[in-house]
Amino acid sequence: MSHQPQDGRPPTAGPAVPARPALARLVGDVDRFAEASWAREPLLRHTAKVAAGAAGFDDLLTERAVDELVSERGLRTPFLRVAKAGSTLPHGAFTAPGGLGAGIADQVSDDKLSALFAAGATLVLQGLHRVWPPVIDFCQQLAADFGHPVQANAYVTPPQNQGFDDHYDVHDVFVLQVAGRKKWSIHAPVLPSPLRDQPWTDHRDAVRRAAEREPVIEAVLEPGDVLYLPRGYLHSATALGGVTVHLTLGVHSWTRYAVAEELVALALQRLGDDEEARASLGLGTSLTGEELDLDLVGKRLRDALESIDPDEVAERLRSRRRDAQRAAPVGPLAQHALATSLTDDTAVRLRAHLEATLVQGTLTTRAGSVPVAGVPDAALERLLAGGAVTAADLGLDRARRLVEAGLVVAG
Repeated sequence: MSHQPQDGRPPTAGPAVPARPALARLVGDVDRFAEASWAREPLLRHTAKVAAGAAGFDDLLTERAVDELVSERGLRTPFLRVAKAGSTLPHGAFTAPGGLGAGIADQVSDDKLSALFAAGATLVLQGLHRVWPPVIDFCQQLAADFGHPVQANAYVTPPQNQGFDDHYDVHDVFVLQVAGRKKWSIHAPVLPSPLRDQPWTDHRDAVRRAAEREPVIEAVLEPGDVLYLPRGYLHSATALGGVTVHLTLGVHSWTRYAVAEELVALALQRLGDDEEARASLGLGTSLTGEELDLDLVGKRLRDALESIDPDEVAERLRSRRRDAQRAAPVGPLAQHALATSLTDDTAVRLRAHLEATLVQGTLTTRAGSVPVAGVPDAALERLLAGGAVTAADLGLDRARRLVEAGLVVAG
């Protein structure tokens, strides 16, 4: 079964980023990382020692930025968690109404946070890939480099304190030490490559026993250092000496299990069109193995699986990837001003991180879909490659529609 677009061209995914600059900043040699570390084993990189005068991660986050986020930005739950002695505190312990004109009850309270932090609580700023511009930009670059979605949290720990007990994550993790020094203890997995519905809390006893063994890594991270942990590796961290801040970048890998989910979903769609597969079991069935027609159902299911075009699976996964992250930020007022001022000579370009594909004359993206049939091939190819085109190249009315839909921005 063919899955080629009606115009005869394969789907276009937009510009590639062969250098992978965001990922290279974290791991150095990207090819070596892909071959030796990715999804296999931890990597500890003391970047301050690798490059003389390394600047650390002050461009992404600082202690001053943490104070600004919790005291001036009106953050609400769940953009902040607070933990103490290995447990997460209830929201009411660190939130309060915002006062006259902003009485929303779950706004972060800087007063409460100051007291909790002084008493040894760890602050967890969640979803920084949605609220802090430098982290938004870096995570989007990193997701483009990886091909897997990326999220960001920051952990702010008082001196000599541990925020969470030994545990594992169900996504890969990059730890970027921003400020202070933190001692990390890493242990081998009790469940290698766990899925998202296989959290460490399902294996508490095994995690506790594994954490008592010899660690595979025990190291102190200083500003500028990077630690990579594949999902499943146990970890805990303790602040040393002073306040510490680190960024945790979570990489939510697309897995073979996700491919299997889409294969099965497509196969079941096929069986839904099969009258014999839809047929009822016998009257008065007790649902014993002999009454389930497993030979027939199994054969039809295998036939359905073998009939599936790989491009169908790929498109379903691409659709899930579009939904997993957002495109680069865009300003509604700026877009309105651009749309109302368009002339034939106005330069526009594709909005970054749209996950754009061109299929059957429609430009499909994270921000929606717009028909582009009739636009010259050369203009579409230049646009999808990241280049600028003029409104006249797209047609003035269509260019305005693309601007208003948030698919193109000023070039």
